[in-house]
Amino acid sequence: MNVISTPNAPAAIGPYSQGMISGSLVFCSGQIPVDPQTGNVPEGITAQAEQSCRNVAAVLEAAGSDCGKVIKTTCFITDMANFAAFNEVYAKYFVNKPARSCCAVKELPKGVLCEIEAIAEL
Repeated sequence: MNVISTPNAPAAIGPYSQGMISGSLVFCSGQIPVDPQTGNVPEGITAQAEQSCRNVAAVLEAAGSDCGKVIKTTCFITDMANFAAFNEVYAKYFVNKPARSCCAVKELPKGVLCEIEAIAEL
């Protein structure tokens, strides 16, 4: 197994890595919408979904993969009223329509509105 680490995605805020490579698969830890350069969280679901997708893409890139090779995502949102807006952004990044679970959760780290984790091929 190899640990993925990139300055182009937020550093882990707990005892985990940004991602792991095992065999021919990349496992990305959940990416919340923190800008890795500033540490700031943008306002609103559209901007937060965009930043979360960019963070997933950065981890995948650091591993030698990309969003087009994603097999499965798990998405967490804090309000199902944001589902359509989240999907609109998500669809721009995951054009191959990977398998996905999306569920509403009570809250996410740093009070963000969404989080995305992914499994991809190398």
